[in-house]
Amino acid sequence: MRKGERATLAVFWKFSHDAAETDDGEKATRNGSHLLFTRGYSVFNCNQVDGYTPNVDATLDGPARIEQADAFSGAIGATVRHGGNQAFYAPVSDHIQMPPFGAFLDAVSYYSTLAHEHTHWTATAGRCDRQLGKRFGDNAYAGEELIAELGAAFACAHLGLSTEPREDHAQYVNSWLRVLKADASKAQQAADWLIARAGHAAEVAA
Repeated sequence: MRKGERATLAVFWKFSHDAAETDDGEKATRNGSHLLFTRGYSVFNCNQVDGYTPNVDATLDGPARIEQADAFSGAIGATVRHGGNQAFYAPVSDHIQMPPFGAFLDAVSYYSTLAHEHTHWTATAGRCDRQLGKRFGDNAYAGEELIAELGAAFACAHLGLSTEPREDHAQYVNSWLRVLKADASKAQQAADWLIARAGHAAEVAA
């Protein structure tokens, strides 16, 4: 460690229903029907350490990442229709509606939005079984939007894509703030489900 460098505090947190699920040393605070566990760590950036060279993971170039995202989305097997000027998941017909590819600023914006709608698609029974809200602004709706946005971020990180802020973020912020205490692990569950499904499809096709 380079002399004089200062650590940055990083906080790990998770929600749980049972205190037995946490490791020793984590601080628990009850929040409604959940327990919020937190733990602090002092961390240093690799640039603060003399003589250390971080491992560089092999990364795909831009076109290859887009090709990978396209294969990933196709392997999931959801019905995706294109047309109109709105992106949404329709539970009754169990399909994802997307504007035409050319309506998006770039390919990353398209696949980020598609990942958001794919996360909504996982909510039905037989997939991840989450409650979808019935109207804009209610807690279930806001919670599902938060899950979908986080799930999209997790999926895009898995694919090596960056995500741009969506124009509708501001519409959801006030609602999201009321439901941040909800179990955010549902977003990771949805992303893991999509990744596992796409991976299984790729193995079958190989």
